[in-house]
Amino acid sequence: MKNLAKFTHLTTLAAVVILGACSPKPDADDVAASQASESAAMSITAAEAASQAVAEAMTSVDATGYVGKWTGPEGTAMTITPAGSEYEVVITNLDGPRTFTGTLEGDGIHITRDATPLVIHKGDGQATGMKWLADKHDCLVVAANEGFCKD
Repeated sequence: MKNLAKFTHLTTLAAVVILGACSPKPDADDVAASQASESAAMSITAAEAASQAVAEAMTSVDATGYVGKWTGPEGTAMTITPAGSEYEVVITNLDGPRTFTGTLEGDGIHITRDATPLVIHKGDGQATGMKWLADKHDCLVVAANEGFCKD
Protein backbone atom coordinates (compact mmCIF):
# COMPACT_ATOMS: atom_id res chain seq x y z
CA MET A 1 0.00 0.00 0.00
CA LYS A 2 2.85 2.33 0.87
CA ASN A 3 4.48 1.69 -2.49
CA LEU A 4 1.21 2.35 -4.31
CA ALA A 5 0.84 5.76 -2.64
CA LYS A 6 4.47 6.60 -3.47
CA PHE A 7 3.92 5.51 -7.08
CA THR A 8 0.75 7.59 -7.38
CA HIS A 9 2.54 10.63 -5.95
CA LEU A 10 5.47 10.22 -8.35
CA THR A 11 3.13 9.70 -11.31
CA THR A 12 1.23 12.88 -10.48
CA LEU A 13 4.49 14.82 -10.08
CA ALA A 14 5.78 13.51 -13.41
CA ALA A 15 2.53 14.49 -15.16
CA VAL A 16 2.79 18.04 -13.79
CA VAL A 17 6.40 18.39 -14.92
CA ILE A 18 5.64 17.01 -18.38
CA LEU A 19 2.60 19.23 -18.88
CA GLY A 20 4.55 22.25 -17.69
CA ALA A 21 7.35 21.50 -20.11
CA CYS A 22 4.87 21.12 -22.97
CA SER A 23 3.21 24.49 -22.36
CA PRO A 24 4.43 27.05 -24.87
CA LYS A 25 6.29 30.01 -23.44
CA PRO A 26 5.00 33.40 -24.56
CA ASP A 27 7.20 34.92 -27.21
CA ALA A 28 8.23 38.58 -27.26
CA ASP A 29 5.31 39.51 -29.54
CA ASP A 30 2.77 37.99 -27.13
CA VAL A 31 4.34 39.80 -24.18
CA ALA A 32 4.37 43.12 -26.10
CA ALA A 33 0.74 42.67 -27.16
CA SER A 34 -0.27 41.94 -23.57
CA GLN A 35 1.58 45.02 -22.31
CA ALA A 36 0.03 47.17 -25.04
CA SER A 37 -3.41 45.89 -24.07
CA GLU A 38 -2.74 46.72 -20.41
CA SER A 39 -1.45 50.16 -21.39
CA ALA A 40 -4.55 50.84 -23.50
CA ALA A 41 -6.80 49.78 -20.63
CA MET A 42 -4.93 52.11 -18.29
CA SER A 43 -5.17 54.95 -20.85
CA ILE A 44 -8.92 54.49 -21.09
CA THR A 45 -9.14 54.58 -17.32
CA ALA A 46 -6.98 57.72 -17.22
CA ALA A 47 -9.11 59.30 -19.96
CA GLU A 48 -12.29 58.47 -18.07
CA ALA A 49 -10.84 59.96 -14.88
CA ALA A 50 -9.81 63.12 -16.72
CA SER A 51 -13.24 63.40 -18.30
CA GLN A 52 -14.92 63.02 -14.91
CA ALA A 53 -12.62 65.67 -13.40
CA VAL A 54 -13.51 68.10 -16.20
CA ALA A 55 -17.22 67.40 -15.72
CA GLU A 56 -16.93 68.03 -11.97
CA ALA A 57 -15.00 71.24 -12.59
CA MET A 58 -17.68 72.42 -15.02
CA THR A 59 -20.43 71.88 -12.44
CA SER A 60 -18.51 73.69 -9.75
CA VAL A 61 -17.95 76.53 -12.21
CA ASP A 62 -21.11 78.35 -13.21
CA ALA A 63 -22.88 75.84 -15.43
CA THR A 64 -26.21 77.48 -14.51
CA GLY A 65 -25.34 81.12 -15.13
CA TYR A 66 -26.40 82.05 -11.57
CA VAL A 67 -23.30 81.36 -9.48
CA GLY A 68 -21.10 84.23 -8.37
CA LYS A 69 -21.34 87.73 -6.96
CA TRP A 70 -23.92 90.11 -8.39
CA THR A 71 -23.89 93.81 -7.44
CA GLY A 72 -26.65 96.32 -7.02
CA PRO A 73 -26.83 100.02 -6.20
CA GLU A 74 -25.57 101.63 -2.99
CA GLY A 75 -23.43 98.69 -1.83
CA THR A 76 -26.08 96.01 -2.20
CA ALA A 77 -25.08 92.60 -3.52
CA MET A 78 -26.14 89.01 -3.97
CA THR A 79 -23.80 86.02 -3.91
CA ILE A 80 -24.96 82.60 -5.12
CA THR A 81 -22.90 79.52 -4.28
CA PRO A 82 -23.62 75.85 -5.07
CA ALA A 83 -24.27 73.80 -1.93
CA GLY A 84 -24.77 70.20 -3.05
CA SER A 85 -28.05 70.00 -4.95
CA GLU A 86 -29.12 73.39 -3.59
CA TYR A 87 -27.74 76.92 -3.64
CA GLU A 88 -26.76 79.28 -0.87
CA VAL A 89 -28.07 82.75 -1.69
CA VAL A 90 -26.70 85.66 0.36
CA ILE A 91 -28.50 88.94 -0.26
CA THR A 92 -26.88 92.00 1.26
CA ASN A 93 -29.02 95.11 1.42
CA LEU A 94 -28.79 98.27 3.54
CA ASP A 95 -29.86 96.23 6.61
CA GLY A 96 -26.99 93.74 6.14
CA PRO A 97 -26.62 90.22 4.72
CA ARG A 98 -29.28 87.51 4.87
CA THR A 99 -28.77 83.91 3.79
CA PHE A 100 -31.34 81.76 2.01
CA THR A 101 -31.38 78.23 0.63
CA GLY A 102 -32.42 78.01 -2.99
CA THR A 103 -33.29 75.27 -5.44
CA LEU A 104 -32.72 75.51 -9.18
CA GLU A 105 -35.81 74.85 -11.26
CA GLY A 106 -36.59 75.61 -14.89
CA ASP A 107 -37.55 79.23 -14.33
CA GLY A 108 -34.76 80.17 -11.88
CA ILE A 109 -33.57 79.72 -8.31
CA HIS A 110 -36.44 79.44 -5.86
CA ILE A 111 -36.06 80.88 -2.35
CA THR A 112 -38.43 81.86 0.44
CA ARG A 113 -37.90 85.24 2.12
CA ASP A 114 -40.14 86.34 4.98
CA ALA A 115 -42.64 83.57 4.14
CA THR A 116 -42.84 84.84 0.53
CA PRO A 117 -41.71 82.52 -2.27
CA LEU A 118 -39.45 84.23 -4.81
CA VAL A 119 -37.88 83.13 -8.07
CA ILE A 120 -34.48 84.62 -8.90
CA HIS A 121 -34.37 84.73 -12.68
CA LYS A 122 -32.15 86.10 -15.42
CA GLY A 123 -32.81 89.41 -17.06
CA ASP A 124 -31.25 92.71 -18.02
CA GLY A 125 -31.05 96.02 -16.20
CA GLN A 126 -34.45 97.09 -17.51
CA ALA A 127 -36.01 93.91 -16.07
CA THR A 128 -34.75 94.80 -12.57
CA GLY A 129 -36.89 97.96 -12.59
CA MET A 130 -33.98 99.91 -11.08
CA LYS A 131 -32.78 103.04 -12.87
CA TRP A 132 -29.21 102.50 -11.57
CA LEU A 133 -29.03 99.18 -13.42
CA ALA A 134 -30.97 100.16 -16.56
CA ASP A 135 -27.95 100.00 -18.89
CA LYS A 136 -26.72 96.60 -17.65
CA HIS A 137 -27.10 93.37 -19.65
CA ASP A 138 -26.25 90.42 -17.36
CA CYS A 139 -28.56 90.62 -14.35
CA LEU A 140 -30.65 88.61 -11.94
CA VAL A 141 -34.08 89.79 -10.87
CA VAL A 142 -35.21 88.89 -7.34
CA ALA A 143 -38.49 90.81 -7.12
CA ALA A 144 -40.08 93.99 -8.47
CA ASN A 145 -37.50 96.76 -8.19
CA GLU A 146 -34.86 94.42 -6.81
CA GLY A 147 -32.03 93.10 -8.93
CA PHE A 148 -28.31 92.64 -9.20
CA CYS A 149 -25.95 92.64 -12.20
CA LYS A 150 -22.49 91.43 -13.17
CA ASP A 151 -21.65 93.95 -15.89
